[in-house]
Amino acid sequence: MLKRLNPPQILVVSFLCAILVGTVLLSMPFATQSGKRAPLIDSLFTATSATCVTGLIVRDTGSYFSTFGKLVIFILFQMGGLGIMTFSTLFAVFLGRKLTIRDDLVIQKTMAPNKVQNLTTLIKYIIFITLGIEFLGAACLALRWARLVDWPLGKILINSVFHSVSAFCNAGFSLFSTSFASFLGDTYINLTMILLIIIGGIGFIVILEVPRLARRKPFYHVSIQTKVALSISFGLIAIGALLFFLIEQNNTMSGFSAKEKVLGSVFQSVTTRTAGFNTLNIGSLATPTLCFFVFLMFIGASPGSTGGGIKTCTFGVLLATAFSMLKNRDRVSLFKKTIPKEVVRKALVVVFLALGWIFIAVVLLTFAEHNKAAFLDNFFLRILFEVVSAFGTVGLSTGITSTLSAAGKMIIIVTMFTGRVGPLTLALAIALQHEKMAYTYPEEKIMIG
Repeated sequence: MLKRLNPPQILVVSFLCAILVGTVLLSMPFATQSGKRAPLIDSLFTATSATCVTGLIVRDTGSYFSTFGKLVIFILFQMGGLGIMTFSTLFAVFLGRKLTIRDDLVIQKTMAPNKVQNLTTLIKYIIFITLGIEFLGAACLALRWARLVDWPLGKILINSVFHSVSAFCNAGFSLFSTSFASFLGDTYINLTMILLIIIGGIGFIVILEVPRLARRKPFYHVSIQTKVALSISFGLIAIGALLFFLIEQNNTMSGFSAKEKVLGSVFQSVTTRTAGFNTLNIGSLATPTLCFFVFLMFIGASPGSTGGGIKTCTFGVLLATAFSMLKNRDRVSLFKKTIPKEVVRKALVVVFLALGWIFIAVVLLTFAEHNKAAFLDNFFLRILFEVVSAFGTVGLSTGITSTLSAAGKMIIIVTMFTGRVGPLTLALAIALQHEKMAYTYPEEKIMIG
């Protein structure tokens, strides 16, 4: 049966299988600390959130799930972060099996928008870089917590490994009920988490090219994808931090020290695009901040990364396309490189499908949760925030996730899955074949605007 599936369909099936297995395991009585079975909808929600590295929760991870349940969640977001097919292909490589053309296609769909030479070597780089960064992150967190808190060594190691992997995979799962709010003013922990999130969300192709930036004229030696990903990513981080600081300094951060305000602003700007951790109460943020966060979550991380969203490069191509149209140019260019029309069309399709699904999900969720509208402030904005957070696999919430009805949870589950697999990949998976037209119709202009 698998032989009849094309690469996008295999990716979809792989994620569905991981979610199904995770749901079954989390439904076991020994997966919870109380020894009682978790409701099936909650197990499905948690398994989907973990596999799709989202971080939205309906049950507190640290207090509700047992050690076994936490281990299942940990494995799911580690597998989801790197991609199910990447893992299976990696294990096959280490066992000595050669990659087939079909394997190559699957990995390219998962990790990179362009063809990659020597995929076997690339996958080995990915696994070693991932484990290396996660190990360093865990070591940094462990060393800090050993001095900062009075925890047993076992608890320090578990928390360090769990949060390091969660941060690098941009999963947003935390064993702390208030995420990282207790460490708002700790520069060491904030910077460690920020670096893990950025590295995990920048994309493996970019990571492999980072050493080239040490040369003279660094941008001359890297690909256009790296240039766009880095430029858009750090631009959004800077703008997000500045706006957050200006809007929230006398609101959520009122009474904080200057250091806490700066750390809080930068941390939330970084984590909002895809990671889902928080050091401040998201539900108490001002309306302008929540609106801008929706924008950041929609863009998300970079291609080939552990994060979601429409991706930074897609946003960059859209900006370049709009600029070219305003200049009345017949080509789209970035960093003195012409962007192929095929790439521009794909970017437009991704955004169109993303906006389309978000609109449908918001309408459905508004209908499913209409009974909350009377007593919930900014009801529509909270619903929109929840949907975009799920689609962008971010995991931030204004506090309504655990109060959703069964229908509302199912809508968010489907949205998380759609956002992780990707609207374009999902559309390609549904399509049975690529239609090539052997003819063209006569042209005729139509009024726009």
